[in-house]
Amino acid sequence: MTSYAPPVSDITFLLGEVFDFDGLMRRLPGHEDVNADLAVSILDEAGKFCVGVLEPLNRSGDEEGCRLENGAVSTPKGFPEAYRAFVEAGWAGLSGDPEYSGQGLPRVVQILVDEMISSVNLSFGLFPGLTRGAVEAISRHANSDLKATYLPKMISGEWTGAMALTEAAAGTDLGLLTTKAEPVGDGSYRIKGTKIFISSGDHDFGGNIIHLILARLPGAPKGVKGISLFLAPKFLIGKDGSLGARNDMSVGSLEHKMGIHAQPTCVMNYDGAIGWLVGEAGRGLNAMFTMMNAERLFVGIQGLGIAEAANQKATGYARERLQGRSSDGTRGPVAIIEHPDVRRMLLTGRSLADASRALAIWTAMQMDIAARHPDEAARREADGFVALLTPVVKAAFTDFGFETAVASQQVLGGHGYIREWGMEQFVRDARITQIYEGTNGVQALDLVSRKLPMEDGALASRFFALIEQDLRTAADLPAAGVITKATAQALGRLETTTRHLLAARAAPAEAGAAAADYLRLFALVAFGWVWVRMAAQAATGQTPLHRRKLATATFFAERVLPQTLWLEAAIISGAASLMDIEAELL
Repeated sequence: MTSYAPPVSDITFLLGEVFDFDGLMRRLPGHEDVNADLAVSILDEAGKFCVGVLEPLNRSGDEEGCRLENGAVSTPKGFPEAYRAFVEAGWAGLSGDPEYSGQGLPRVVQILVDEMISSVNLSFGLFPGLTRGAVEAISRHANSDLKATYLPKMISGEWTGAMALTEAAAGTDLGLLTTKAEPVGDGSYRIKGTKIFISSGDHDFGGNIIHLILARLPGAPKGVKGISLFLAPKFLIGKDGSLGARNDMSVGSLEHKMGIHAQPTCVMNYDGAIGWLVGEAGRGLNAMFTMMNAERLFVGIQGLGIAEAANQKATGYARERLQGRSSDGTRGPVAIIEHPDVRRMLLTGRSLADASRALAIWTAMQMDIAARHPDEAARREADGFVALLTPVVKAAFTDFGFETAVASQQVLGGHGYIREWGMEQFVRDARITQIYEGTNGVQALDLVSRKLPMEDGALASRFFALIEQDLRTAADLPAAGVITKATAQALGRLETTTRHLLAARAAPAEAGAAAADYLRLFALVAFGWVWVRMAAQAATGQTPLHRRKLATATFFAERVLPQTLWLEAAIISGAASLMDIEAELL
């Protein structure tokens, strides 16, 4: 079976030709010395680590899984050593704040490393990914003492992080949570409650595990306004910074899951665990959403990683598997890559993965602008685009990632259903990405109900204007004509449905009925946009990569973008066909 090949040439094309990565870095204080050559050299080394260290553990980790014995969690064989090698090589602190021992590299580099890790070992990638999310929340909201105590070792990777939100009766509706935090009197709190679905809640890597926990203070009001955020370490910290006594928390059980078997998903019991308030009392969700939004973007990249790996392996198999006769009936048996339906599945996955990566890079560049650009207006605009695209990246990338994994499995036929080929693990692992960090239905509602109405629709209009500008630029390029025309038509459908939803925003049922279809429509138009940009640059070259990009752009225009026709029709049809039927008849 074909081994994973890090997509360094595709990344080089995007950073060096499609996006002005070097020009942007020169405008961002602290990143002036970063350029595409440096980024690609780092990514090349990251790819070697992923292929050499992490990929060999993917199947074995899935088969062995995690264990809970005498209250201690053990990860699969090789995972602790791989994590220590990951930390020693400096990968944990790649984009971390240099003030706290990080390397301070751009988000663009970080998300591309995350993609590679997700391609080869989704379970492993959650350990550093969740830690970075916790770092974001602590950096943004904690006091200086907590930052100084926890950030250096979390950014270096010596300590890891976990996010404790969900309870048995409080999932999406966090206002229902019951975990309590009682003040001790010395500035600390005793946290009591049980959380479920806690990824990386415990492990055997050594060091400390820093839990960020949502809980209620005494007398806090009901609902989300009564929730606060607390930091509770697995081991308490001595005055000299050393690890002291174990905190009063324990693993009640490990969840038995469909996929990500090598990731310890824990039921955590907090039996009076000592913790400290992060941010303001009663504003825990505000602080936690800093972490959750970072994690939602990270989960979107997981979907991309799965799509890339599954499509690569399916393509390799299709080149080797002999079955059937050629389309003209003159040869046989032929490699199944010659069959139209197999090509349909492969090209659909390839067109979605390539566009996901391009949009991810553009979004990460906006994150870098929002964090570092010297002009406040530029920072504010970029931050708005990131907010708008966060639910799109999370939901669309993971939907498309799962769909690509399923189609790639189908290419292998019966072999795709057999464990030894690895394709069924992609399907199982990809499925969780559509669920955790806010289900994709919740992301769609966030886009329609919260993001579209921002600035009375002006934020979305500015994004659409960027697309229109690039469409005008590409209009005179014959080689990009098919994708440019198709994207322009799809953008018109998106603008029509956007006006429809903004006009109907007082009717919650209309937003709920349209949300999933609208998010997919939005994503496909955004994908068409980046395909226009890729095709415009590919038209200037004659390498196999350039020719492949042009051909894939045409396929996307003619075989994928037409989905926007039925999506528009479904959205405009309204909520009646969903809501008029009595619930007991469903």
